[in-house]
Amino acid sequence: MNIGIVCYPTYGGSGVVATELGKALAAQGYQVHFITYAMPFRLDGFYNNVFYHEVEMPHYPLFEFQLYTLSLASTMVDVIRYEKLDILHVHYAIPHATSAYLAKQIIRKERDIKIVTTLHGTDITLIGLEPSFLPLVKFSIEESDAVTSVSRFLREKTLSNFNIKNKEIHVIPNFIDTTVYKPSQECGLRKQYAPHGEKILMHVSNFRPVKRVSDTVKILHEVLKTVAAKLILIGDGPERSEAERLSRELGIDDHVRFLGKQTALPQILSAADVFLLPSQSESFGLAALEAMSCGVPVVATSSGGIPEVVVHGETGYIAEIGDTARMARYVVDLLTNPKKHRRFSEASRRRAVEEFDTRLLLPHYIALYERLLAQQP
Repeated sequence: MNIGIVCYPTYGGSGVVATELGKALAAQGYQVHFITYAMPFRLDGFYNNVFYHEVEMPHYPLFEFQLYTLSLASTMVDVIRYEKLDILHVHYAIPHATSAYLAKQIIRKERDIKIVTTLHGTDITLIGLEPSFLPLVKFSIEESDAVTSVSRFLREKTLSNFNIKNKEIHVIPNFIDTTVYKPSQECGLRKQYAPHGEKILMHVSNFRPVKRVSDTVKILHEVLKTVAAKLILIGDGPERSEAERLSRELGIDDHVRFLGKQTALPQILSAADVFLLPSQSESFGLAALEAMSCGVPVVATSSGGIPEVVVHGETGYIAEIGDTARMARYVVDLLTNPKKHRRFSEASRRRAVEEFDTRLLLPHYIALYERLLAQQP
């Protein structure tokens, strides 16, 4: 089976899952072709059966705006034609599913390519609801041969927001390799940033407004009234400067460290005592799952699909969006009760292994591909 995977290559959950899916499929012997405008950041080595096709952007004075959707469709056609693709698996409805539909129509007389669209979140809950995009997203979903979503929450949002009537949406949760994301010897971070035994709170994201990164600083400010602690922030993006400003305004900037984008996440996460995810919108919460797999309890909001990952009172705690005071109390509860913290840590790791490991969820995608290919054209 030859599989094309289209994703955003940047520091975000959809690109991470798409890349890990491709690597896992390749390990099973499938030919995997990534089609995107840059090398996916998680595709950081040589992998057998994995190939990368860069989407070239035209530069012509007549076109004021770049024509990525059309360039992507054109590259898709080339890869489908010359690599004999059977499946084109696109992550995000906009613009990937739209480009895939166009490519399918262009090449339909030569090859019956099957399109699988995976919905990840903002393509449905934010961007897709723009009046100018709504009919396009609805059309692209309905014209896909199969559609998956990463959570039950996102499936229901899609069905209701776009009035989808005759298209089944399969829920296949995000997954991780728990043999990689596991409790391990941390990378010296604790010794460097918490040399006096301070507890470490951690947050990982792309620092978009929807992540409410500044709330992590507010939580730390409350926690410091009871427990000596440090806040380690991993990632970068538009909200970093605001978080930096707030930490200085609150007089706790000595307790906050911004490490930027990092790749050694399992070792970094293993240094954390509590992981914070105060998002306003989160269709799944992959960062929380990665932390849980490393044995780190999570304090998060009740946003979107997070309750499908974090079990309140078992693997962490969940509070309402913006309720930083309650989240701080939950953090203090975990940091001041070693037995409870250990119990939550073990439950977090166990849930990740038993519910969200790659080996458990990869077969769902393979079965979906096989069902599509068994259908008569």
